[in-house]
Amino acid sequence: MQQKMVVTESDCKARLVPVGTPKIIPEGEFVTITQDLGGNYTVTWRGNMYRIDGTDAKAIGRKSLVLAFEPPSDGSIDTEQVWDALKSVYDPEIPIDLVSLGLIYSVDIDQEKKRVNIDMTLTAPACGMGPVLVGDVEYRVAMVPHVESVHVNLVFDPPWSRDMMSEEAQLEAGVFF
Repeated sequence: MQQKMVVTESDCKARLVPVGTPKIIPEGEFVTITQDLGGNYTVTWRGNMYRIDGTDAKAIGRKSLVLAFEPPSDGSIDTEQVWDALKSVYDPEIPIDLVSLGLIYSVDIDQEKKRVNIDMTLTAPACGMGPVLVGDVEYRVAMVPHVESVHVNLVFDPPWSRDMMSEEAQLEAGVFF
């Protein structure tokens, strides 16, 4: 993608790369879109890189990703909706979702506390985008109806390997043989 300068059309939620610190980029600011992979955007603003979630893309003049879930009438958290939210989170360097990459190890839903606990890993322990990916997971899973909190536990045991990827993800990444 060729870099493109745009003006924010409204206040825009963003997270500082690579640490994931939340920031609001005010309306009327010039930002440069440097990457748009997996439905999210990486921009530069005032000398720093930020990640803008695809659900907030309208603020930079792009079509927003819509995550819409039907709230269960019994007030419970729907496990399938949590997994659908996780499947909407993509690795920032390769456009493959975290579930297909095999990075999500477990999901535990505490219905009483309205909390989702997730064990996940990274493709490499020293991945500089780890905090951003954790933030992506927290942000998207929190959109599931009745979720009041999300806790992501970053684990490295067992170590991730490409064998954990779905066959489709291996084909897409060109590592299937």
